[in-house]
Amino acid sequence: MYTKKFVILLLFAGLIQACGESKKDKTFPYNPDHYISWTVAGGDNANSQYSSLQQINKSNVQNLEVAWVYRTGDKSDRSTIQANPVIIGNRMYISSPALKIIALNAETGEELWTFDAGGPSHANRGVTYWTDGNEESIFFTRGFFLYALDANTGKPLIDFGEDGRIDLREGLNREPAEELSISPTSPGIIYNDLYIIGGRVPEGPQRHTPGHVRAFDVRTGEIKWIFHSIPHPGEYGYDTWPGDSWEKLGGANNWGGMSLDDERGVVYVPLGSPSYDFYGGDRIGKNLYGNAIVALNATSGELIWYFQTTHHDIWDYDLSTPPNLLTVYHDGQFIDAVAQVTKTGMVFVLNRDTGESLFPIENRPVPPSTLLGEQTWPTQPFPVKPEPFSMHGLTEDDLTDLSPEKNAWAREQFRKYSSRGIYDPPSTSPGTIIMPGLHGGAWWGGAAHDPSSGIMYVNANNIPYVMPMVETESLQLGMLSFGEQLYTAHCAVCHGFDREGVPPFPELLNIGENISTDEAASVIVEGRGAMAPLSLNNNEVSAIISFLYDIETKENAEVDAQTANIPPYVHRSYYQFRDEEGFPAIKPPWGTLNAIDLNKGEILWQVPLGEFKQLTERGIPPTGTQNLGGPVVTAGGLIFIAATRDRMFRAFDKDTGEILWETELETGAFATPSTYEINGKQYVVIGVGGNCLYCGQGHRKLVTEPGDSFVVFALPGN
Repeated sequence: MYTKKFVILLLFAGLIQACGESKKDKTFPYNPDHYISWTVAGGDNANSQYSSLQQINKSNVQNLEVAWVYRTGDKSDRSTIQANPVIIGNRMYISSPALKIIALNAETGEELWTFDAGGPSHANRGVTYWTDGNEESIFFTRGFFLYALDANTGKPLIDFGEDGRIDLREGLNREPAEELSISPTSPGIIYNDLYIIGGRVPEGPQRHTPGHVRAFDVRTGEIKWIFHSIPHPGEYGYDTWPGDSWEKLGGANNWGGMSLDDERGVVYVPLGSPSYDFYGGDRIGKNLYGNAIVALNATSGELIWYFQTTHHDIWDYDLSTPPNLLTVYHDGQFIDAVAQVTKTGMVFVLNRDTGESLFPIENRPVPPSTLLGEQTWPTQPFPVKPEPFSMHGLTEDDLTDLSPEKNAWAREQFRKYSSRGIYDPPSTSPGTIIMPGLHGGAWWGGAAHDPSSGIMYVNANNIPYVMPMVETESLQLGMLSFGEQLYTAHCAVCHGFDREGVPPFPELLNIGENISTDEAASVIVEGRGAMAPLSLNNNEVSAIISFLYDIETKENAEVDAQTANIPPYVHRSYYQFRDEEGFPAIKPPWGTLNAIDLNKGEILWQVPLGEFKQLTERGIPPTGTQNLGGPVVTAGGLIFIAATRDRMFRAFDKDTGEILWETELETGAFATPSTYEINGKQYVVIGVGGNCLYCGQGHRKLVTEPGDSFVVFALPGN
């Protein structure tokens, strides 16, 4: 059932742990008092996802009970909760499924205030708090806008931008600004009086928005500095792109958040892939700073160093989570490091001052692309240690063994696809196996680390995706209406080439029965739920509306693919490789929780995360499930994590990976928990939003129902 490697890790977890305990002879330089509060999403600016609280511990965690529940009352069919609550004193700040910002009494759950900016809602992973000792502000983003609120009242701060908000499309050095699209989903970070943020931008083949990183004055909203993630002429890295890329290409954006070393005054920013995600014929080169960790002077935005984890990315291997800033004991000395987990299941452990890897890096040859005009980079970097915590590539020996029939079916399907390892480029139909898939190993939930030991804890996915590309000329786009061309390039991957929908995205065949043309245009421009805004001009939006609603307009004139700004290849779809029951068509585990010793670069243990109860009832051990959201580790010896499809919230023994406590929630919880203390009592809170939005083509039954609650747990008694 499980791989040999996995079984060995389980059987000898205790032995490996005992070997690792020799590090306890070394006293790690950290201050436990720093980790008592939870004032930043991720716990602190270093994204530790760690708490030194230990009232709840291994001996009593089984006694946890619900202390209070708060319901936001605004869930919808396609909403979820990804917010990591921030706790300031006795106040908790959360964001709801519809992106209302809410302040609660963190001890009782009593609502203190609510702010609803209106407009499009989308995923939000938390808010940012700032104070100078007198003033207190809350910052958050919704749609194109960054808002500033009074932390005590929830009222907009009218001196910030225009009446408490600024338009993030402005100041990106790309005109016209109204045709750009940016909607940050992860909170920015505060350094002194600067609010530093990136943002989610379109990644498809439409008109592009650059992913520049900017710092804003917390009082006025004025831009204080900008880092060009696609270098401008004269800037380092400019020669890794075609000459005019800085004027027209996009992406290379920070959508997963960032980390900050307050003492050094350095912000560590992980960047995503350049746009378009899956074809780079118009951006031949390494494409700095796409898929790179960049260390920036937090005061000026100047580049200190960079490390690129994937060259010329065409697999959507974004750096999707803030790195962990920690200290490791390596080669006989303590070293301040940056540890970046990745969607490839690799961990890059870098010197915080220089960006040099603490472990050897091998630049290994990878397969070339078969698409005309594409030039993949011939090698990719692989750290020798730690070994990957997710599977790399897929072979027939890795296919499902749930039954002989399933294995035979999987082998027949597998032989249709290209599968030449982790960096096998996308190919035309029937497509390429992408493994790790587009939403794994590690995703935006990121990793937790224990500053007293240098050990990291990270959840991961082992679910392959299939990526078929289609040559746009073969679609005879020149014979289609302008609107249908645009729909094919920008909308079909989510809503289907036949408009029948790819869950969780709805079918559009009868769109006129559900929403008006004005509302549809608003969704295209501003986004909604899982859908990101599209960077299209007014004529292009009108053309798509004309096509969807079968309205004859002058925009329906025939144009060719080049005029429609469509690349030579687009992805027809991407979907998870699953069997007829909806289970991944490979051997378990499909989701894992991992402990990694970053001092030595060794995996200590790896256990399944989540289960399918119908398989357990058949006598199959827990397989793990796809998981979204991250872990929290505590001095009480515990790892708290939800993230799984089985609705469970669990506490694991951080030394062995054993489950010590679990409880079933109303629906799935795909957010990272927080833990905090008030009046000597420790609490653990998790957002329960359900409705996982990334479940793979055709498997609607795997989407949990939506939720709208924040559930707080504590030990019984005062």
